[in-house]
Amino acid sequence: MATVLILGFDPHTIPGMDGDGLRAVLDAELARFAEHGIDAAMTLVAPDDTAEPAIVAALAGRGWDVVVIGGGIRKPEPALPFFELVVNLVRRHAPQAAIAFNTSGADSVEAAQRWLE
Repeated sequence: MATVLILGFDPHTIPGMDGDGLRAVLDAELARFAEHGIDAAMTLVAPDDTAEPAIVAALAGRGWDVVVIGGGIRKPEPALPFFELVVNLVRRHAPQAAIAFNTSGADSVEAAQRWLE
């Protein structure tokens, strides 16, 4: 069974974000992975000093076929240094994994499938 790790910001830590609403979307997306026979896990981090060790622990926790880096990390220009950090953490701690990017919390399955097929 293919394995996918989704990395993103915890929506409850982003000012002005509907944390509960976005979390529901993310949980539904995890359920979609299961429907496609993909073993997926999600690590959501706060944009602070706790993020790096949490990401490293998730990456090292098992072998991943694909790591999906969420748009919340990738898109906002102020997050660019954090995005670079995440890409390099994946490269270092899960070198065998393909790296994929979603456009929203609701298309991570499709992002991962581009590299699983």
